[in-house]
Amino acid sequence: MTDFLVIGESIADIVRAPGQADVPHPGGSPANVAYGLARLGRDTALLTQLGDDAMGALISAHLRSAGVSLLSDGQQDVRTSTALVTLDARGQAGYTFDIDWTLRPTPLPFTPCHVHLGSIAAVKDPGSETVAALAGSLRGRATVSYDPNVRPALMGDRPEAVRRVERCVALSDLVKASDEDLDWLYPGVPVPDVAARWLALGPELVLVTRGGAGATGFTSSDTVTAAAVRTTVVDTVGAGDSFMSASLDALATLDLLGAPARPNLAALTADTVHGILTHAGRAAALTVSRAGANPPDREELQRA
Repeated sequence: MTDFLVIGESIADIVRAPGQADVPHPGGSPANVAYGLARLGRDTALLTQLGDDAMGALISAHLRSAGVSLLSDGQQDVRTSTALVTLDARGQAGYTFDIDWTLRPTPLPFTPCHVHLGSIAAVKDPGSETVAALAGSLRGRATVSYDPNVRPALMGDRPEAVRRVERCVALSDLVKASDEDLDWLYPGVPVPDVAARWLALGPELVLVTRGGAGATGFTSSDTVTAAAVRTTVVDTVGAGDSFMSASLDALATLDLLGAPARPNLAALTADTVHGILTHAGRAAALTVSRAGANPPDREELQRA
C-alpha cells in the first residue's frame, strides 16, 4: 500500500535574484511536500496536473528522481503552471503566479494511509471541490493533513478564502501554517486564538512556523515551542514544505498516521510534539541553507 497521497499543484518556480540569470526550479507546495517525503524514504504518490511541455518535463523528472509516483485526472489540454519567484537581499521570496487548477474526479489505484492537501489546489476553483471531496471520501481509512500556504494574490475575497481554508481544516487531523498565513487569514487575531479555533474544528495538532523564531505546536492540552535551528540562509523557497514533510515523517515513524491511529494522535504528549517540531525544524534549516526547494534526504537529516 502506498503510504502517502499528496493532492495539489505542481509549479515551475522561475527564481529571479538580483544580478543573476533566471533559474527554473520544480516547485508547488504539494509537489514539494511529496518530493520531501520521498527523499525521506516514504512511499509517496502525487495527484497533480502537468502539461506536455518543457516545464512539465522538468517537474516530472525531478519528482520521479526521488521516487514519487505521479497520478493525473487524464486531462490532455492542461499546461504547467509557473511562478516568478523574486528574492530580496535576505533571501526572502515573493511570488507572481500563472496557474490553472481544474482537477476532475479520478479513481485511485490504491488506498493511502495518509492524505496531504496543500495550498492553491485546496482553495482555487474549479479543482478545489474535487480536492475536498476526495479527502472527505478517504477520511474513513486515512489521516489527513493540510497546509494552507497562503498566496494572497490567488485567495480572492478574504471571508470566502477563510471559509475554504476552514473546510480543509475541518477535514484534517494535522494542520500546519506559518504565522504570515495566519496574519493574512485572521488579521489582528493572536496565534493561540487561531490555533484554538482550528482545534475546535477537528484537528488534533496545529503547527505554526515562525521563521527564525522557531515553531509552536498546539494540542487541546498543550502549547509547545521549539527554537529554530541556526543556519546560514541562502533562500527560503520550500522551507515550510520541508517542515511539513518532515513533520509527517516523524508522525509516520511514531505510527501515528492512518485512521486506526487517530486515538493515539489525540493523546499526543508535549514531549512528542517537541520531538516532531525539532525533527521538522532541522529539515527546514537544511532546506534554507541551499538554493531552491531542495529538502534533505534521510541520511542528511540523521546527520543533522
